[in-house]
Amino acid sequence: MKILVVEDDQFHASFLQGVIAEALPEVTETLHVQDGLQGEAAARAGRFEAVVMDLQMARRNGIEAARTIWHERPRTRILFWSNYSDEAYLRGVADIVPAHSAYGYVLKTASRERLKLVLRAVLLEGQVMMDREIQRLRRRNALPRHSLSQSEYAVLLDLALGLQDRLIAERQGLSLRTVQNRLLTLYDKLGVNGEEQALPGLNKRVRALSRAISTRTLNLEMLETAQHDLECWLAARPAHEKAPPTQGGGGAL
Repeated sequence: MKILVVEDDQFHASFLQGVIAEALPEVTETLHVQDGLQGEAAARAGRFEAVVMDLQMARRNGIEAARTIWHERPRTRILFWSNYSDEAYLRGVADIVPAHSAYGYVLKTASRERLKLVLRAVLLEGQVMMDREIQRLRRRNALPRHSLSQSEYAVLLDLALGLQDRLIAERQGLSLRTVQNRLLTLYDKLGVNGEEQALPGLNKRVRALSRAISTRTLNLEMLETAQHDLECWLAARPAHEKAPPTQGGGGAL
């Protein structure tokens, strides 16, 4: 069994390699690389069955790297290993994991014994396993008053990328009225509507983004991924649709 470790911190990488040696005597090779781009290249060249992936890295984050690896080899087992339990990361992983693939998410604060258990469960036995804190976050987000639907979250990402309502509607395949209804729901779920009396003249779009970032519903890595997806969408958009809208052609809530 061959394992690829994608981790930009040398201390964490050395610790992880030591735990892998203890937990998985079946491993014949462990390779360490320092960022997502190197991880993609190594996975492609070395045909690793399993990967342990950090999420915050320079040049290419873990979500983007995992998406490329799974696109090329969907049976690869990937364990995400991070300091953070952001909702944005959970959504990012859920959006890219292939059907029936083994994967996991464990925090770097997990005990050595817990990490060994998760390594064996995900990388060797092919289970899906989440850290306890991640499970608590998932249960919280399942409550209707907290949870953003996939459609609402997609609109939130487009809002963060600076798109006006008409372009969001085109990109998401929605009517303009539906986009505006999604925005109203976002303002409610993110707690923006309750602030209007205390903050007269509140810009709801900007405030919604502020709330999403402060609650870790959005983070830098997910915005990087969303920007990449937007660039691909714009490049594939028919030429006659790329002209800027006429003045007054796109209202915004």
